[in-house]
Amino acid sequence: MVDATIPVFDIAVVGAGAVGLALAAALKREARLKVALIAPPAHGAPDRLRTVALSSGSRSLMERVGAWEALQPLAQPILEMAIFDGTPQDAVRIAQLRFAAPKGGELAHMAFNDDVTSALARAAETAGVVRIDGAVEDFAAGPFVATLTLGDGRPVRARLVVGADGARSKLRGLAGIATTGGPTGQAGIVATIAHEREHEGRAEQHFLPAGPFALLPLKGRFFSIVWNEPPAEAERLCALPEATFIDELERRFSPALGKLRRIGEARAFPLEFRFARAYVAKRLALIGDAAHLVHPLAGQGLNLGLRDVAALAEILAEQLRLGLDPGAREPLAEYQRRRRFDALTSGLGMDAMNRLFSNDVAVLRSLRDLGLRVVDRAGPLKRALIAEAGGDGIGAPRLLRGLGL
Repeated sequence: MVDATIPVFDIAVVGAGAVGLALAAALKREARLKVALIAPPAHGAPDRLRTVALSSGSRSLMERVGAWEALQPLAQPILEMAIFDGTPQDAVRIAQLRFAAPKGGELAHMAFNDDVTSALARAAETAGVVRIDGAVEDFAAGPFVATLTLGDGRPVRARLVVGADGARSKLRGLAGIATTGGPTGQAGIVATIAHEREHEGRAEQHFLPAGPFALLPLKGRFFSIVWNEPPAEAERLCALPEATFIDELERRFSPALGKLRRIGEARAFPLEFRFARAYVAKRLALIGDAAHLVHPLAGQGLNLGLRDVAALAEILAEQLRLGLDPGAREPLAEYQRRRRFDALTSGLGMDAMNRLFSNDVAVLRSLRDLGLRVVDRAGPLKRALIAEAGGDGIGAPRLLRGLGL
């Protein structure tokens, strides 16, 4: 028997990362829903290693939910992107493909992940999202509501539960949703590097035999690296003294920024390519890494998650505007239809590109270099690629185009 004294939320979002916070803020601010955000209380020092790239569509969403004003002073615009293909032994490496921001605009913005989540957390709090501290231990979907049981036994009821609880999603497992994919055989080294000369908003992507190597500009004279190597080699590199680590770093790109210095530690993260076999179950939807985990190539992981947010928020707002059930089968099926194909094709494309470039086979290298140079000379194709990466083109969800729900 259902306890009528327990309040029922319209939406309960599980997970307080950037994607979960963005959805909670959007639904509360734009659609005036009764929204709960459930996550364990934060512990430990801030993580100043992980950075994220925000596409133009993601920036528009951040503006709509009230988070961009706090984040903008901390975010570095990317004004140019240069792509290289070579080996660490190359004496000179020439950019085969360049992307430049339109006049007065940006290709994307770089920010620390902690700064993004902090800005979104303030936006969610200001909007009136109810924060519930606790870990979910059980999930049961009924005919009209779903019930979450927290670790201390407290129940939380909602018409729809959204799993934004990451790549190891507890909710996904409780709902019996299987995944496909696995480790890529690579690890990503992340570190923050200080340098002498201005980076002028230029990002670089070097395709090396061991895997992609990216230099991503941050505010001030700093850049973040995402450096792919086999797991054992990544651990060895992270354990090196700073001076030796910098020597290894300078072998992989032209040191045009002057003297380099590592800020803090370098850390390696295993990389996986994993997809949920379904994005929905009875009274449950998955978003972000709970639904899809992709290679960090091109920095699309968070942007794909925010595309999930924009699509789901639009569907739910329309459903509730008509007085219909947000957890019914039809809107959930529509969300899965909209998002699964886009996320899967984007993820497979990044995985295929990583495999194509992560080798030193002479024939493949010649063909891919020719392909990069052809794209570099094809203005309309380059503009189309920029628009696709932005995620805010015709047909994109309203929040990604800066429009209200």
